[in-house]
Amino acid sequence: MDRKESEVYLRLDPARLPKHIAIIMDGNGRWARRRHMPRVAGHRAGVASVRSTVETAARIGIPALTLYAFSEENWKKRPRSEVDFLMRLLCRYLKVEIKRLNENNIRLEYIGRKQELPESVQREMEEARDATCANTGMVLTLALNYSARSEIVDAFRSLAEAAARNGGLGHFQVDEQLISDHLYTRHLPDPDLVIRTSGEMRLSNFLLWQLAYAEIYVTQTLWPDFRGVQLLEGIEEYQSRERRYGGLGKDPGHAPEHATSRPHAEAKR
Repeated sequence: MDRKESEVYLRLDPARLPKHIAIIMDGNGRWARRRHMPRVAGHRAGVASVRSTVETAARIGIPALTLYAFSEENWKKRPRSEVDFLMRLLCRYLKVEIKRLNENNIRLEYIGRKQELPESVQREMEEARDATCANTGMVLTLALNYSARSEIVDAFRSLAEAAARNGGLGHFQVDEQLISDHLYTRHLPDPDLVIRTSGEMRLSNFLLWQLAYAEIYVTQTLWPDFRGVQLLEGIEEYQSRERRYGGLGKDPGHAPEHATSRPHAEAKR
């Protein structure tokens, strides 16, 4: 860690670090525009932010980090030249960063409709995942061609297929846990903290089911300027909040006398 990161880290409680942080990386285009540069320059600059953020999260012991890298909507709303550049940039990132990921004991995973990406990109993704599959530290998940609504649609399709194999809907009991078990993120805990850069106040179709009880931290920092110290500042803000999960919190004037802890099911969320 550098001096600034160390100063913020010393203010944190290591026992209360988030188990899973999700980040909406936003602001690449504005960063480039303010410098009178093409949009792709912002995307290129954002790679350094990914590297710094991922390494800092791994070093302080965050179990899971998910980055919103490319949305399903990007195919429809971005120029083809920009999309093609993003695909090339992703492939380059996967090739170059494998060594760093392994050095930091980071395992790479993906969520999204990966099968719709170009085959060459899918091959690079699989090779990078295979190269890190033995690592036992932080799980880094890249959301690629991702849409939360599509994820929920895919989950219900999977549920319907499971019902058809097991006697039909009449024998199928659907609850929250069952739905969670069919989401792309079934191998991960729900995020405790979601960070959005560039000051925008929306979730942009990202992890809508999983973020039900997440703390939201919005920073004005544009993604290419975001570094490990900004991640630590977001965690510091997270630790300053009281997570109530729909309850009354710790205020003795309002909390019921018998309410000493959250139910186990709520604590998991």
